[in-house]
Amino acid sequence: MRTHALLGALAFAALLAAGAPVTAHHSGAGFNSDKVIELTGTIKEFQFTNPHTWIQIIVEDDKGAKVEWSVEWGSPNSLGRQGIRPSTFPPGAKVTMRLRPMINGAPAGGFVGAKFEDGRTVGRWE
Repeated sequence: MRTHALLGALAFAALLAAGAPVTAHHSGAGFNSDKVIELTGTIKEFQFTNPHTWIQIIVEDDKGAKVEWSVEWGSPNSLGRQGIRPSTFPPGAKVTMRLRPMINGAPAGGFVGAKFEDGRTVGRWE
């Protein structure tokens, strides 16, 4: 009898655990959450793939050298529900992008918002 009660309790606990929402752990620890920078450049590629999308943007630095920045954004599923499509950031488009830069100074960051030459905005742009 005791074994049946224990097995029943374990089965109930497993059922509760299976029904709990599952959340993935995604850390933004590499990004400077206290700083937002703006970059102006040309879209090289919008990688609309799982688990996170990436926007590659070519930016000219202070010395005139072209630097490729990698900007991480959300999942294609999440962005698609917001109306974002692979065509949202077409190669060759001129854009000013806001992002949270990497703490280590690498040319990368977390997407905040973008503004195209025609005035169209995507993301948070105040």
